[in-house]
Amino acid sequence: MFDFEALSQAIPNQTVLCVGDLMLDEFVYGDVSRVSPEAPAPVIAVQRSETNVGGAGNVARNIASLGARCIFAGLIGEDEAGAKLKADLAREKLIEAVLVSDASRPTTRKVRFVSEHFSTHMLRADWELAVPASTDVEQKLIDAILPHLPRADIVLLSDYAKGVLTARVIRNIIDAARTLGKRVIVDPKSANLAIYRGATLLTPNRREFAAATRSRADTDQNIAGAAQDAMHLADCEAILVKQSEHGMTLVLRSGETIHVPALPVRVRDVSGAGDTVAAMLALTLAANTDWETALRMANAAAAVAVGKKGTATVTPAELRRKILPHASLAAEEKIVPAGGDLAVHLAEWRRQGLRIGFTNGCFDILHPGHVKVLTAARGACDRLIVGLNSDASVKRLKGEGRPVQDERARAEVLAALEAVDLVAIFAEDTPIDLITRVRPSVLVKGGDYTREQVVGHEIVEATGGEVVLVDILPGHSTTSLVGRARGDKA
Repeated sequence: MFDFEALSQAIPNQTVLCVGDLMLDEFVYGDVSRVSPEAPAPVIAVQRSETNVGGAGNVARNIASLGARCIFAGLIGEDEAGAKLKADLAREKLIEAVLVSDASRPTTRKVRFVSEHFSTHMLRADWELAVPASTDVEQKLIDAILPHLPRADIVLLSDYAKGVLTARVIRNIIDAARTLGKRVIVDPKSANLAIYRGATLLTPNRREFAAATRSRADTDQNIAGAAQDAMHLADCEAILVKQSEHGMTLVLRSGETIHVPALPVRVRDVSGAGDTVAAMLALTLAANTDWETALRMANAAAAVAVGKKGTATVTPAELRRKILPHASLAAEEKIVPAGGDLAVHLAEWRRQGLRIGFTNGCFDILHPGHVKVLTAARGACDRLIVGLNSDASVKRLKGEGRPVQDERARAEVLAALEAVDLVAIFAEDTPIDLITRVRPSVLVKGGDYTREQVVGHEIVEATGGEVVLVDILPGHSTTSLVGRARGDKA
């Protein structure tokens, strides 16, 4: 579980050293209305085109767009495409480009022809020389990269198999990073995972993972089994397998497997989505988050990226909206009365593989302390249920004169918050029966409780869930607010 706001403030303090294959991405958009008479192929009437810094350069752009600093090292040819990439990177204030030029090769360039109306890729044309860098260029890359390692919080290798990340370059970077205690993330292309030996995390897609492990990689169980052998071979701590619309599966050396389903989104273009995932993982791990937090953040960032055209970047505001989305239900649809039916919502959410969170309270007068707990709780799950004490329950717990607002008013205020997916009113003094019915994956309370004091912790932990305590904001208390208000009236 994580505090999204705190994490979003920590990310801009990170510096990532990103090394990989730089390329120029060009997108040509137009309408397709007829078939060529010369061949049975569609004709695209070009309307516009745009270019972006692509490949590993897009990883750097995503790091910068999220507010962090990136030292980017790559290879360009002495040509027009290389000059454009160099100029484009120079305009990025948060990217420090360390580019080695190689007159013997062209700068990698990819041109995609896309149907504007259907957002469908019709054709891609590549200009490249996908061979390993020469011995001399290898040494230039190593000499240019290693001096920057001490300034980096984490290292990211983005391998597109275009020649930059040769076995020698990879070995020099990983060994030097480990000597300095720096973690290394690798988005691999080679099926020989042993060349990345010593990296912290490998992030292949399902096809790459299946080829590298000679496994089917069609279920979480198959992935987990194959990943253990792969981690032993690569001497890494974890492997993340990206499965497009099927989400992501993270397997740790300890044996733990974490899967997150892909967030629902209208996919417009998958170009560069893996770059976004790599950038987000590097930044969250550099900020010392746990594995699951990094995974959930990367999953949300990917959902933003695929909803855009072209090689896209993600901003903190877009990420926040995806992590803490607007409610899918209207406020009045989110309130379940005491004894009401939760089964329909729970069944649908579980069918989708969504992580259900739960927190509870009286919420008599909503204040910033409440908002912080609710926001943090929503950041730990895909759907958040808030248990709300009924009027009679509040009166028994808080005494005469409470609640200040009746249960319907309190429920409506909570239901209006974007972080809340469902408000369930309960008549008992504790939410133990409600927690038993919900069986949440995560149970959240304010940090003024201990884990043992949290009602329902045994139920949640018995089914593999977790209890999370959120630091409370000092100076914010409903009881004190009510007291001051009544004192003012007096």
